[in-house]
Amino acid sequence: MSNPVSDLESVRIERPAAGGGVAHLSDGRVVFVRHSLPGELVRVVLREETAKIARADAVQVLEASPERVAPPCYYARPGGCGGCDFQHASLAAQLDWKATLVSEHLQRIAGVARAVSVTPLSHDAHTRTRLRCGVDERGALGLRQSRSNDVVTIASCQVADERFSDAFATPWPHAEEVELRAIGDGQPFALVRRQTDRGSLFELTTLFGEPLEPATRSRVAVQGHYFDVSPRSFWQSHRDAPDVLLRAVLELTDVSAGDHVVDLFSGVGLFSIPLARRVGHTGRVVAVESSPYAVRDARHNADGLSQLRVREWSVTPRAINDAVSAGDVVVLDPPRSGLAKGVAAALVRRAPRRLVYVSCDAATFARDVKTLLAGGYRLGDLRVFDAFPMTEHVELVAVLDLSA
Repeated sequence: MSNPVSDLESVRIERPAAGGGVAHLSDGRVVFVRHSLPGELVRVVLREETAKIARADAVQVLEASPERVAPPCYYARPGGCGGCDFQHASLAAQLDWKATLVSEHLQRIAGVARAVSVTPLSHDAHTRTRLRCGVDERGALGLRQSRSNDVVTIASCQVADERFSDAFATPWPHAEEVELRAIGDGQPFALVRRQTDRGSLFELTTLFGEPLEPATRSRVAVQGHYFDVSPRSFWQSHRDAPDVLLRAVLELTDVSAGDHVVDLFSGVGLFSIPLARRVGHTGRVVAVESSPYAVRDARHNADGLSQLRVREWSVTPRAINDAVSAGDVVVLDPPRSGLAKGVAAALVRRAPRRLVYVSCDAATFARDVKTLLAGGYRLGDLRVFDAFPMTEHVELVAVLDLSA
């Protein structure tokens, strides 16, 4: 009888890429291999394939990289949880991989040659304050496999708040999805989504499934500013990210009394409220946010700041035309998909003097930067933070100034 592992194809990992290390199969196709590191010789099992590319897991390491470590998480293995990309890599290897991805995206998409270094936020485990979980047919919580909706049930998560383990020991019958939150002060809780004949129904519960008051909020202090965050409002998932990103944004915007600022994708006011205090009553801040939950939170958090106006708008070219003027400073923190079609071009037409772009996706960031550079902006300081440990993702903060 043949050995199923020895029958698999062996490949040499050539370089890092989004979605795994790049190698070539014997038929010449490019294959992206999870659970691998550059330089390694591994045996792979194919998970997806087309005529041109394939995706695979490394199921046996024949020649290991010196940067390989034993994964601290039991579920970080082929066929296991898809949440972490780098449980098998040293911290130095993780940071190098991420820096390579950012540099390659900037060069390939935006035509920008830039050396990149990635700054860790924390060396601690369990820094994630939000975790969106699937629910299996037995009502057990889990995380999904890579590029799949299949749920892997787990008892704990290496990167998430340790208190979430209570939720993994709790049955969640009839739930479609459970988001666990441990943001700021107070006890962690769960936002439970159930499917009904009338659509999705959301409930707030303890981590043991006990009902909570619908008015439950998280309260977070960041550099002396206080933010109430509703369960359906966005907040950065890494415990230290709000503080680090706010410091970067305040430094790179470099605003003072009397300045005019527009904060796009403003959420609950993490940037716009401190900026409003910087510009004072002689200045102006316009915050633009599409989520009604976040808008309600931002207006509550901004109580007493008459210089701040919160608009419940989507960030579209029309919103740019209405909110942004020449000479303004603009902060933008879009979702992973980046700016919607026409928004970067609209910013170019309105000609704010400075843009501070916060991004969680290097590829869409590079795409938008390409448009802004073509429109007369110059890319200045670029800071890259490891806000998503054990994954290939990063958080970027960049300043773009309008060329004279």
